[in-house]
Amino acid sequence: MNKTHDYFMKQAYLEALKAYEKEEVPVGCVIVKDGIIIARSHNLKETKQKATAHAEISAIEKASKKLGNWRLEDCQMYVTLEPCPMCTGAIINSRIKEIYIAVEDTISGCCGTVIDLARTQSFSNKNVKIEYGLMQEECSKLLKDFFKKLRKKWGFKFE
Repeated sequence: MNKTHDYFMKQAYLEALKAYEKEEVPVGCVIVKDGIIIARSHNLKETKQKATAHAEISAIEKASKKLGNWRLEDCQMYVTLEPCPMCTGAIINSRIKEIYIAVEDTISGCCGTVIDLARTQSFSNKNVKIEYGLMQEECSKLLKDFFKKLRKKWGFKFE
């Protein structure tokens, strides 16, 4: 990894912090084209009471609007948590070819952890590049802290 990748994941992490502050699951995402961030977002499901208000979906919508094109073939996505089935479907449909992921999602990750929709041979963007591990410790800690805080708020006992 180079400093450019680190910078873009740091920007995604800053988006995740915004979600955390809003008591949203702290996931952040940025989309980059030609070395410039063209879209950034974070989860807003609770705020908007909208199941599709994931960071990746919102960032894809913003990037498409900015470019005036739904095809994001020359773009890279940096996201703090592995995309779910819905978000992976949107990534496939928008034709993003590179995804940089901080943390694997062992429950619903669809870029190789639970299943690998992103590189399924029958989809049109089967050559998608996926890399894991940028800022993994920081992003993982943020997610763990969030769910620990949530369990405490709900009165769940845990070790």
